[in-house]
Amino acid sequence: MGSLLSIFPLRGMANPSKIYFAEDKFKQSPPPPSPRIPRFAYLISGSRGDLEKLWRTLQSLYHPLNHYVLHLDLESPAEERLELASRVEKEPMFATVGNVFMITKANMVTYRGPTMVANTLHACAILLKRTKDWDWFINLSASDYPLVTQDDLLSTFVGLNRDLNFIEHTTDLGWKEGQRAMPLIIDPGLYQTTKSDIFWVTPRRELPTAFKLFTVQLSHIRKIT
Repeated sequence: MGSLLSIFPLRGMANPSKIYFAEDKFKQSPPPPSPRIPRFAYLISGSRGDLEKLWRTLQSLYHPLNHYVLHLDLESPAEERLELASRVEKEPMFATVGNVFMITKANMVTYRGPTMVANTLHACAILLKRTKDWDWFINLSASDYPLVTQDDLLSTFVGLNRDLNFIEHTTDLGWKEGQRAMPLIIDPGLYQTTKSDIFWVTPRRELPTAFKLFTVQLSHIRKIT
């Protein structure tokens, strides 16, 4: 047989000493590693009488991979805030994972006022100080309730670019130029300990020229960096 091979070499066999098997054709490279499961950071806020709703929302949203900041504003009775802190402390899963944090020094928050923005930024600062192991920030009220499970939400977002943001913006202010950009608005929550509505003062101001104003439409989900 050896002499036959030497006389009639196999066609296309440049190196007779190397043996090829049919199985080599079907060998596949190992699959790429699965993308890291995303993590969400939640702020859940409430006011007077929202304790049970806030707790219900937290329970329905909870997932060990996520992070949660809870806030009952200064209008809520001290008893409600103490009860919420007690529940968080006594919940075995929260204590084990350590991913639920309550803002114990309550802020006064005025609906539509800058104190709402200040409270949101306060929560973001707390989250970033505690851990940066999260990808998107979701701002909710105690009245919100999820339509999908957290497992489904995490699975949906696993293939998305982590730098993706859910914000629509434009410099075309429209009616907001005269009703929001030019009036001077005072938020009593900045200096009072009791809640009252924002109010407008005169005179109106001119539009700024040193920078552009944008109007945005935010979804609940944002990337904070």
